[in-house]
Amino acid sequence: MTFMIRTALVAALALSLVGPVAAQQSVTQADIQRLEDSVSQAQREISRLPANDSTRASRLRDELDDLRDEVIYLRVKLRKERTVTRAEYADVRDSIEDVRSRARGDAPPRSSSAQPAPPASTPAPASTRSQSQNTGSSNEVPSGTELDVRLQNSLNSGTAQVEDRFEGTTLVDLNVNGRALIPAGSVMRGVVTSVEPGTRTNRTAKMTVSFDQVTVNGRAYPMRATVTEAIKGDGIKGELPRAGAGAAVGGIIGAVLGGAKGALLGVLIGGGGTIAATEGKEVELPQGTVLRVRVDAPLTIQNPR
Repeated sequence: MTFMIRTALVAALALSLVGPVAAQQSVTQADIQRLEDSVSQAQREISRLPANDSTRASRLRDELDDLRDEVIYLRVKLRKERTVTRAEYADVRDSIEDVRSRARGDAPPRSSSAQPAPPASTPAPASTRSQSQNTGSSNEVPSGTELDVRLQNSLNSGTAQVEDRFEGTTLVDLNVNGRALIPAGSVMRGVVTSVEPGTRTNRTAKMTVSFDQVTVNGRAYPMRATVTEAIKGDGIKGELPRAGAGAAVGGIIGAVLGGAKGALLGVLIGGGGTIAATEGKEVELPQGTVLRVRVDAPLTIQNPR
């Protein structure tokens, strides 16, 4: 009897220790709400900056807009996949706190050793860019790599719902160090993370989409990728022309598309992947539209062919 009692006590103690550890590891909707509250507080703190500090305020707003999209992504991921890692949560939380600290003047500005803007000429193919950017392993797609993805579904801000899934296929092989890490025809899964249909009072319909998974040789890999451009499917011949430039999500979003042959007319693209319609219409991305997609976190492909 004494042995059984001891065993029961040991088991109870083990459970009492495991419970708190598990609770510490799991991110909850309450955690995501705290991130959203921090974003709101950061916005208020930025708005208090003096008028003669408009440059810093604009820079911080740009960063906060991207972080707001990151929080939306985490909320959708938690709801759909039931899990968000502590590392993902902590990275976004710390980034928001950094913006708040700089808005209050508690921390010095980050080093502004920004990379030079790309030339206005036609960009190199995604496969070439990825080779020049690669600094990790030979199986790693570096952060910042761009892919061209053709939509397999049509998307419309008037009918789309948050968390709607859609698919696209890559147009060309994505090569790193001579290896095709993501072959042409690989399926990428996208998700609608926010949507604002057009109404009488809201003349600018908006929709934010991102990609969270790519399937390579039958194996699915989680990913984080943001849309930066949209191009007509029938305008693709050889090199894809640049159709838009990333910009802050807020106020007027991005630069008006349509300046290059094959550009998708009637939409604006924001730096956080937000697409806004012009002329009071809904955001319309027909099936076959080509999206240029930027990888936002390094992606390791196992045993590429």
